Amino acid sequence: MRQEHFSDHALPEGFYWFNPPPGQRLGAGLEMITGPETDFWQRTHYGFRRDDGHCLFTRLHGDFQFTTRVSFEARNQYDQCGLMIRADAENWIKLSTEYETPAHSRLGSVVTNLGYSDWATQTVSSGIRQRWYRASRRGLDFLLEASLDGDDWEQLRIAHLHRAGAELEAGVYACSPVGRDFRCRFAFVETDDNHWQAE
Repeated sequence: MRQEHFSDHALPEGFYWFNPPPGQRLGAGLEMITGPETDFWQRTHYGFRRDDGHCLFTRLHGDFQFTTRVSFEARNQYDQCGLMIRADAENWIKLSTEYETPAHSRLGSVVTNLGYSDWATQTVSSGIRQRWYRASRRGLDFLLEASLDGDDWEQLRIAHLHRAGAELEAGVYACSPVGRDFRCRFAFVETDDNHWQAE
């Protein structure tokens, strides 16, 4: 198991930026401040294609479990932050809480296969400002989970990533599809062996 708390002011070994955010701070966690009108989505329903959200990635080989905890303060509709697993621009997974109104947000996941995104959600309170996310890989299948305390985990879905190679990018992301300057702070990322067992 490897756990990174971003306690230094330099990126940990093996981590790198994809679309670096205009604002970032390391030390006592990783803070991101988003650029304007940034997003991840491919085609479905809305028609547009966006691949310009901000990610801090590392590369993982074979099966794994990847976990993070993030706190956030939404400013604009659709502000979001969470965990991302990525093969390329047309094949990836993200887990996040997406802000809708002062009353409610969407806890959910997007799975993008062969250039088409889906979106599975549940309504949650916008008063929730912190969440844990976890993705477990077994072959081409993924268990996606969320938690409020890091102890009790809720299954969001089981998904298949058709173009998942032996090595994938795994990391944390943030974006603000209609606004800018959304702030979030990731307390840690943890990589471990896969603990999701076959039935």
